Amino acid sequence: MRRRAPIFDVMTSVPSSTDPLAAFHPAVAGWFRKTFPAPTDAQAAAWPLIRSGKHTLVAAPTGSGKTLTAFLAALDELVRNGLAHDGALPDETLVVYVSPLKALSNDIRINLQTPLEGIANELAERGLPVPEIRTAVRTGDTTQQERNALKKRAPHILVTTPESLYVLLGSASGRKMLSTVRTVIVDEIHAMAGGKRGSHLSLSLERLDALCGRRLPRIGLSATQKPIEAVARFLAGGASPDSDVPADCAIVDVGHVRERDLALEMPPVPLEAVMSNEAWELVYNRLAELVAMHRTTLVFVNTRRMAERVARHLTERLGKEAVAAHHGSLAKEYRFDAEQRLKRGELRVLIATASLELGIDIGDVDLVCQMGSPRAIAPFLQRVGRSGHHVGGMPKGRLFPASRDDLIECAALLDCVRRGELDLLHIPRAPLDVLAQQIVAEVCNAEWSEDALFDLFRRASPYTTLEREQYDAVLRMLAEGYTSRHGPRAAYVHRDAVNGTLRGRRGAQLYAVTSGGTIPENADYAVILEPQGLNIGTVNEDFAVESLAGDVFQLGNASYRIMRVESGRVRVEDAQGQPPNIPFWLGEAPGRSDELSAGVARLRAEIEQRLDEAKVAAQAETFNDPHDSVTTLVEQQATATTLDLEPAIEWLAKHTHLPEPAARQIVEYLARARQALGALPTRDTLVMERFFDESGGTQLVIHTPYGSRVNRAWGLALRKRFCRTFNFELQAAATEDAIVLSLTGAHSFALDEVWRYLRSATAEHVLIQALLDAPLFGVRWRWNATTALALPRYTGGRKTPPPLQRMRSDDLLATVFPDQAACLENIVGERELPHHPLVDQTLDDCLHEAMDTEAWLALLRRIESGQIELVSRDLPAPSPLAAEILTAKPYAFLDDAPIEERRTQAVLNRRYTTGPESADDLGALDADAIASVGEEAWPQVRNTDEMHEALTGLACITDSEAQRNEGWSAWLAELAKTGHATRMQVAQYDALWLPAERLTSLRAIYPHADIEPAIRAPKGFDDAWTEDDALVDVVRARLTGFGPLPLSLIARALALPASNVALALTRLEAEGYVMRGRFTPGALEEEWCERHLLARIHRYTVRRLRREIEPVERHDFMRFLFAWQRLTPDTRGEGRDALAAVLDQLEGFQTAASAWEEDILPARLKDYSITSLDELCRAGKIVWMRLTDRARGASGPVRSTPIVLLPRRALPVWTALLDTSKQPELSPKAQMVFDTLTQHGAMFFDELSGDVHLLRVELENALGELVAAGLVNSDSFAGLRALLKPVAKRNASYFPSRRPRGAGALIGGMDDAGRWALLRRRPVAAAAEEDSASVPSPVRRSASFEPDVLEHVATTLLRRYGVVFWRLLEREAEWLPPWRDLLRVYQRLEARGQVRGGRFVNGLAGEQFALPEAIPLLREVRRHANEGAFVCVAGSDPLNLVGTLLPGNKVPALAGNRVLYRDGVPVASLVSGEFNLPDDADGETKQLMRMRLARRY
Repeated sequence: MRRRAPIFDVMTSVPSSTDPLAAFHPAVAGWFRKTFPAPTDAQAAAWPLIRSGKHTLVAAPTGSGKTLTAFLAALDELVRNGLAHDGALPDETLVVYVSPLKALSNDIRINLQTPLEGIANELAERGLPVPEIRTAVRTGDTTQQERNALKKRAPHILVTTPESLYVLLGSASGRKMLSTVRTVIVDEIHAMAGGKRGSHLSLSLERLDALCGRRLPRIGLSATQKPIEAVARFLAGGASPDSDVPADCAIVDVGHVRERDLALEMPPVPLEAVMSNEAWELVYNRLAELVAMHRTTLVFVNTRRMAERVARHLTERLGKEAVAAHHGSLAKEYRFDAEQRLKRGELRVLIATASLELGIDIGDVDLVCQMGSPRAIAPFLQRVGRSGHHVGGMPKGRLFPASRDDLIECAALLDCVRRGELDLLHIPRAPLDVLAQQIVAEVCNAEWSEDALFDLFRRASPYTTLEREQYDAVLRMLAEGYTSRHGPRAAYVHRDAVNGTLRGRRGAQLYAVTSGGTIPENADYAVILEPQGLNIGTVNEDFAVESLAGDVFQLGNASYRIMRVESGRVRVEDAQGQPPNIPFWLGEAPGRSDELSAGVARLRAEIEQRLDEAKVAAQAETFNDPHDSVTTLVEQQATATTLDLEPAIEWLAKHTHLPEPAARQIVEYLARARQALGALPTRDTLVMERFFDESGGTQLVIHTPYGSRVNRAWGLALRKRFCRTFNFELQAAATEDAIVLSLTGAHSFALDEVWRYLRSATAEHVLIQALLDAPLFGVRWRWNATTALALPRYTGGRKTPPPLQRMRSDDLLATVFPDQAACLENIVGERELPHHPLVDQTLDDCLHEAMDTEAWLALLRRIESGQIELVSRDLPAPSPLAAEILTAKPYAFLDDAPIEERRTQAVLNRRYTTGPESADDLGALDADAIASVGEEAWPQVRNTDEMHEALTGLACITDSEAQRNEGWSAWLAELAKTGHATRMQVAQYDALWLPAERLTSLRAIYPHADIEPAIRAPKGFDDAWTEDDALVDVVRARLTGFGPLPLSLIARALALPASNVALALTRLEAEGYVMRGRFTPGALEEEWCERHLLARIHRYTVRRLRREIEPVERHDFMRFLFAWQRLTPDTRGEGRDALAAVLDQLEGFQTAASAWEEDILPARLKDYSITSLDELCRAGKIVWMRLTDRARGASGPVRSTPIVLLPRRALPVWTALLDTSKQPELSPKAQMVFDTLTQHGAMFFDELSGDVHLLRVELENALGELVAAGLVNSDSFAGLRALLKPVAKRNASYFPSRRPRGAGALIGGMDDAGRWALLRRRPVAAAAEEDSASVPSPVRRSASFEPDVLEHVATTLLRRYGVVFWRLLEREAEWLPPWRDLLRVYQRLEARGQVRGGRFVNGLAGEQFALPEAIPLLREVRRHANEGAFVCVAGSDPLNLVGTLLPGNKVPALAGNRVLYRDGVPVASLVSGEFNLPDDADGETKQLMRMRLARRY
């Protein structure tokens, strides 16, 4: 029978009482009061509305009791209903709860047990019957047994997902169960409303209303929603989300803003465009520290591959039992087990993707860490909300940026959160593929009138604007199907055109149920664990196909070995913890939200404003006196180009609450970019740059911080425009902040013209044609065809294999859109788009979901109206901002070229040697490079033949050019005598020499010029020329011999009008032969240059500082260090001067007190004598001390106490590194000695003993405590020796193995210590303030280090190692300034020419710097062959670099530990008395290694 859409009445709300719980049954209210202190604001406001039966949307922060807000009213109604029937409830489903995740559905059902049990107990206590309220879950994970149980006895509360609700509505048993529903709850509505899944759900809810015969009250729950009114309209239906019609829905909005503990975590090394593996190791270390500091930690990542990688590294640090991974490619059992283990407290850390983003109950989480930007504000708030997930809890989150651009995005994200901003939710408009699926599902269960079904579906909010024409087109598609090579197919609906009714065809219901939903099909292979046959997860199709039997990979923090790869399955066995590979999964990367993109642009604009203010201030402080000398003005000009970045850094740190290192790196990074580009890209300023790559082509980068959805549209359309203009298919990519187009030698154009390549009136048409060639269209077509049931997900009861699905998709596209699959040679003009629902929907998805065409066209209109400032720059090398787009991932590509064939791989990045505070122009080419290329381009002639070749190549030579080159005039005269050349008088005072082969072309330009001698053009070179073509040919030839030249010089040499030459140059530019710009530093007019010569100039500019040294391998670098630090037999020193040189090199190195005289100094000096060290100390040259700022003092120095040896003159510099606010806690006797030394100054031991009246042993202990606290020392090193040796053993040999040369009976005794004195004084107010201080002192900021202190430390490290980089400094003391501070010093020193920057050691990330005098030695080491030389160093030696710079296990810096190197490679070690020797060494070699390790120096 025919059904028409029912008409529902709108229910009105009833006034609520003062007490929110007053309207509930006393048992329900009593349980709540016993369990919770009071209702939350959301509960108090929502309960009266929900009880009234009105549609209600509840927007409240995470952890505010939203779930109970929705359920308590339903539970109360069930209790009352049960009590009204003597505790017996009918077997009817009354409440449907819809959640976006299967895991969340399971979680909700479990959490419902607590209130159900509590209410049951409360009823029992009151002597009332207890109704049996049943709950059940129906999702894709529900077993067949559980599904059969639902059919037999319906639950009162059904928890399901949108897909399972759709399946239930498509079956007879499901419709019977759902026909009694009274209330619908939609949780986490924002997670569905913004996509087709939400449109699918909205149609299912309308079908549910039609099934129940009345308008069911809908309750929506979410934590983050904007605009709230649009979400309310989406929930209630009846009005378009974008309309101004008030929603038939009550809104309870208690705000999303709450107090949060949010911060950035920065690695100790500067971030780069791509984080290196070494830097990731530091990030994992910090992550492990945070996990250890908290009871439970949740780590969110953006990809499944990253989840597995982080889990692997944290397992190595924390143990397998403490770490687990959680993502969508793990089997449900593994995910559920991880959730429960975390909830029980068995897991310390869980690494998850968005699979745990929503409100799944995983127990109390103390900390949430986000690896990289989540690309939007709402997901970040959701993820951080997993911590403190209870009423009154404070979420705690830490952001780990992964690159420089990611750092800016994370900073902007925190700024957006601080401002209370939210992402705007974009709800799709009437997706036709979803509509087709729901039509088939509905008419297969009941006959419908076309009009009634149209009216029903138009009540769903996304479909209120659905046109009847679109609806009829979908019906026609479903009724007629498609004609394929196997005949008609996919005709699911019988359409009675006479009566206007719709019915399902035979078999259509099965297709609708098994192929329903909107989640795109992935081409993943199931992973089956043998012999159990368990499905443990999935891997990507490409990964599975590329894998071989025996390969080991990781899934869910466990490693598996592949046994066999089958069709759709990978059979594996447990690999017993063997080192695995990390699998990959391919998919579309989520684009950055518009609001976060605006936040990034706003942050850039605010920083640029402060950089402008700094520039104005720098210029205002100079050029004050108009009578200054020329020299003074030059100095002032240099000063004016130096910006003070500190105000911008302080503003950023204060405004966004960033740590100082993060703010400093952002400002310096953007300042460098501004140097290169002249401006920073923002919403109102766009920047374009062009530079050469190593292949001779150019890269065009457009910096536009509008997000990848806008940039992808612009990039595709621009690529199509270039393709049409130059007849060449380009490679292109688009990221969140930039677009790159890789051009070849055929592309030459004025850079400013690119802004006008696309016009808003025709740009969308160009984009559509470009889209048809992009891989994006084919993927979206397949998704939409699957959703519309045109491509069934199952064939013959089994899932359709992905390759077969792709083939069927191509066949379907060829049927519907023949031009898309046709041979392009047979298509004249552009491809015509057919009017078909699936083609229309695919285009709409590409233009408005994958891309944001409307925002892009609005941007083009702003450009055309002049509202946006446009900046174009030709650069010698990519700017810092271009680094990210040059290393873009495959998901950013706009074409199908693989990553190994990308032209961006040929870009040679530039090291910017000027500091970020400099305002110098970085766009100019190097003058020396221009001069060098000019010399190379000009012919080097040695005889008459070469003169003829040069003349032919240049087309002509002026008289002045011939006279400037020695011997040319004579050779030209000789060529004239033989008839090979002639002299043409082109003007009164200008003549050209030309070869006979060029006579006809030059005669076309100068028809009336006289030639002497008279010659004729040889055969084959006598064709006629037009004047224009001849001029183009001559100018082309002339430019091969010069660097950049202005138009005036080119025309003057030929004695021609500049306008004529300009036309020729324009033609050459169109051919891609020449390029124009201001290339020479200081050029005032436009210049022209042959493109290949210009490319060579670019390469020379970039490589200018890298010509002297090729990088060495690490083992060669170790050989260099042995020679540099005098550890080889040939370089060990002798005498006092050698000792002074060694101590100068080891200044500030911290090592065990006993190691100095037992290991460090004897290894570098052949005749080390302790008397020499004592003499240097007593002479005031060297001072020994402990550098520490620990607040708690030690009892006294021991042999392992870290000690440094410093020049006395540098003592203030090194002590400035310590935090003086941390004062050590001293014992009373030590405090007494400290006070005495403070009062009287330096004192001998006997003097001090008499003054403090302590026993000798007590005084020694007190002095030892002060030494360990870093407060005192003695004149001689003997004082330290005495404190290290017990009094009873002091007469015995202090040295356990060998008495050093010069060690007499009294050396090392207290009598030889000299005077004892304070090294640093405690502040006078410190003692008084210690007791009154209630809070600890703030952490010392690295910005407080004075520039001279940082420079001294930086130069000291360079003296120690010759070459420095951050990996080399891991063995240095923890109180040294961080590498990011030292890096700025090294960059300034490089700009001054005092050090060299470059790549000196291969295989290491980050910048490297070297002393100029170290480079020749490094070069010599590389040339010197390996000789098998052994070098042994102590574990405490600065060159014990195993486990840091070199691979292998670390050798602890403890006494007795030693490392043996052979040709710079660690081959053996002695650790804790145990020899570790290589297994492949023969007996004789092992014995030699033992001897080397055991022997002292």
